[in-house]
Amino acid sequence: MLMTEVVAALAPASGEVMVDATFGAGGYTRAILTSGARVIAFDRDPDAIAAGEAAAIDGLTLIHADFSAMESALDGIGAGPVDGVTMDIGVSSMQLDQADRGFSFQSDGPLDMRMAQAGMSAAEFCNEADEALIADVIYRYGDEPKSRRIARAIVAARPLTRTGELASIVRRALGYKPHDKKDPATRTFQAIRIHVNRELGELADGLAAAERVLKPGGRLAVVTFHSLEDRMVKRFLRDRSGGAPSASRHLPQAIQGPAPSFELVGRGVRAGEAEVAANPRARSATLRTARRTAAPAWQDDLGHVEVSV
Repeated sequence: MLMTEVVAALAPASGEVMVDATFGAGGYTRAILTSGARVIAFDRDPDAIAAGEAAAIDGLTLIHADFSAMESALDGIGAGPVDGVTMDIGVSSMQLDQADRGFSFQSDGPLDMRMAQAGMSAAEFCNEADEALIADVIYRYGDEPKSRRIARAIVAARPLTRTGELASIVRRALGYKPHDKKDPATRTFQAIRIHVNRELGELADGLAAAERVLKPGGRLAVVTFHSLEDRMVKRFLRDRSGGAPSASRHLPQAIQGPAPSFELVGRGVRAGEAEVAANPRARSATLRTARRTAAPAWQDDLGHVEVSV
């Protein structure tokens, strides 16, 4: 998504080292490599890593790990500070399009949703979590006002094993009609996927890791697909660039905080009409970019951001 804009924001040059934090099908990586830069790419999905290794792409180093671990992983291979980091947050098209991965209800498949293909599956969450937790997850991560009704229906229908089952339960709970513009199961699937994969916690940790591995002048480009992610990225860059709201003039002067570790580069960028027409998934994509300053990385690691339930 936003391929041209991401590469322009990174401005890779020959001899530089770039991190593609979400390798996926390798689109960003291949575009960056044409500049002569070297790419170190991360992905937690073993299928993405296997496909990348099979392609034997020159100039690419693949690391099977969460991108939040990029600092220790880069140290482990002696890669040192890097010139750019890009992240494409959320589920990949490759994962969505494979019914057996269980991310989408467009085609029936096992209720899985695990990006790393390890840990708690969506089925285990739906079948084992208590009703209150299910409702909280769907409300917070799916922005679903009728989350309690959906959670009650999920618990009553246990055990669930298929994406089609979950979608049908949500539709019945909300009174879905085939002519409705948007399938109400969308918000519930998004919420459960985010929870199972700890996506917001991973994003918070990944942004802080990127801050630590970028050299002065290094570029950060982050593409998000829904408001929860975008708010986190926007707040992170606002705070790290010294743009946090100032104290009230009626209160004592606040203690000076850390020096800005980033400077913002423009505003958020959305996909153009041509890209949206070619790929409707790009409609919700937002790119935010920033440049690393010479100031030390902050120490709070987004501890103030509430990312879990």
